[in-house]
Order: sequence, then structure tokens, then C-alpha cells
Amino acid sequence: MNIEDCPRLAALGWDAGWSAAFEAACSTLRHRDTDQLSPARIIAEHRERYEVADADGDRSAVLSGRFRHEATTREELPSVGDWVVISSGGDGAGVLRAVLPRRSAFVRKAAGDATAAQVVAANVDVALIATALPADLNPRRLERYLALAWESGATPVVLLTKSDLADDVGAAVASAAVAAPGVDVVAVSVVTGQGVDQLRHHLQPGRTAVLLGSSGVGKSTLVNALLGGERQRTAAVGEDGRGRHTTTHRELLVLGNGSLLIDTPGMRELQLWTADDGLESTFADVEALAAHCRFRDCQHAGEPGCAVLDAVARGEVLAERLDHWHRLRRELAYFERKQDDRAAAEARAQLRSLMRGVRTHIRNKYGGA
Repeated sequence: MNIEDCPRLAALGWDAGWSAAFEAACSTLRHRDTDQLSPARIIAEHRERYEVADADGDRSAVLSGRFRHEATTREELPSVGDWVVISSGGDGAGVLRAVLPRRSAFVRKAAGDATAAQVVAANVDVALIATALPADLNPRRLERYLALAWESGATPVVLLTKSDLADDVGAAVASAAVAAPGVDVVAVSVVTGQGVDQLRHHLQPGRTAVLLGSSGVGKSTLVNALLGGERQRTAAVGEDGRGRHTTTHRELLVLGNGSLLIDTPGMRELQLWTADDGLESTFADVEALAAHCRFRDCQHAGEPGCAVLDAVARGEVLAERLDHWHRLRRELAYFERKQDDRAAAEARAQLRSLMRGVRTHIRNKYGGA
């Protein structure tokens, strides 16, 4: 399929690269008629079904039986923003056959005790990290969001929402900038219009942004302002300036200027999954100083000649920031061990299943001899 032949798909971000990926995916699918396969983008995700946008419009879609059977991890399942291969079902609904390789993905550890990854949004160019003023700005939580955003492959932008409620917006911007070196920090107010034009600069036609943040930071109100109408349901703001969570599912929206925005529910848990590169970018100041430590494997935990600890002593790096760097590294190491343990357990289970099959075959062949 050619981008010039399908302006609707082009409006959703379709390009020559996706066209080539689609053709490659179709060549590997075992389908009775590959001419019936078509590309679509996931625009909403529900418990048992998806909403997709294709060349003809929007419609519901479900996973094919083969796809559901062959997907071994939650991360392999489609997520909002994914480009997929679909065919038409008997009732007019789409049947999802494959997910095209992702260019980027915002991935966190799934909520709860399970050691599994959850793709929050796929094929995103910009990650808008929203935190509300004056009470919601937490530099340590912001660093966590930034680590996952950098790891995803998207460019992060920090949004300080409800800036009209803050007494000192400049101080808040400066505090966020310390936690987000090299990242654009935008103070935004839907009430006064502050920062809205600066935000729109990051929302370009054909590019996809994802809006992330805790419950009640004003994401739905901001989305309505960008859409120019009351598309997203909002709730009243409490006396503390915090709103209540209203968005219940992830959804890809097309804005008036042709940019795409994925709105997400507030995240109560945000645990890292894999973010080695993301940590390096988030703590670029720590990484730059580390190059001057006496020991190449310095852990910045009391070693002599540690340039990072010297910077902390001089007040150039906040002690809380270095403590959080240590904490996030420990968290990553813990989940890496858990993932290794899970992979080993799955391998042992597969071996036991194989051996049971061998023993059954021997008993059947030799009559238990």
C-alpha cells in the first residue's frame, strides 16, 4: 500500500517505512488471501477488544486465535499507537493478525505483583509528562517518568499544568529543570492560556505524542483545550487544587493541526522495566561527572576520588538526586534478576513437558517395558 494512495492513513502517521513493514509482515502470514489484509492503527484498547482506524474508517477488532495463542508475553500484544495487520471478520469487525515492529514504546512494569511488561503507548515521538502545580511537583517521580520516556525512544517534554494556581512559577520551572537536564519544561495553564502555544510547538502534523502523569493533574482538561471542545470527561477540582481521575482507557486522538495525541489514565504505579539508557539520559549530569572518577567502576558510594560525591559536597548535585539514582539502579537490577528467574523457570517447565512427552512415547511404543 502506497502512502499517496491513502490520505486517511497518512493522517494517522503512515509513511513509506510503515508500508515496507506492512508488506514484509504480510509475506510471513499464513492467510488464505493476502489481498484481504490491510493496515490499521490501534486508537483505543479495551479489555477484550480494540478500536482501530484504517483506510475506510474506525471499527472494532479482536485478536485472531493464532495471534492470541502465539503471543507469549503481554508485551507482544497490541497497544494504542501500534500499527497492525488486519483482515475482515464475518460481522464486519477487524481481526488482528500481526503487529508491525515498533519504532518506540513506553514500557513499564505491569501493576501488581506479576513480573511482566506493559506497553503504555507505541510508536510515540514525544512524551508529554504532566505534573500539576503547586502541590504535585515531585522531582523524584519526575526522574522516574523521564527514565522511561528516554528509554522508549521518544523525546520527553515536562508540562507543569495548572500554573495559574502557583505563586512562583519560575521557581517551579527551575526545580523541574534540575530533575530534567536538557529537557524542555513548559508551564501551562488552560485558564490563562500560558504555555499553550509553546506546547503546540511540540505537536506537529503526522507526529504522535503521549500524555502521561498521575491522576488529577489536568490531562483531560488539557486535551479538551487542544481539541477545542469537551471531548474528554473531566471532574471538579478539590480545595487542594487536585482534580479527580476521569480517563478510563488509553485513546489516540487526532488534533486539529494534524498531530496525534495518546491520552492515558493516571498512573498510580510507575515501576521501571528496562531503562539503562534512559537512566543515563535522565541523570546526564551524574554520568558526565562519573567520567572523572578515579575508578572506572566507581559506584559513587564512598570510593576515594569520586567526582560525583565531590560535586554533591560542593552543592552542584543534590544529594537527593544521587540517592534516587542509586535507588533506580537497584530497582532495575532487581527486576532484571526477576526476569532471569522467570525465564529459567519457563525453560525448566518446557524441559519437563518435553520429558513427559518422551516418556509417554516410550511407554506407548514399548508397552511400558
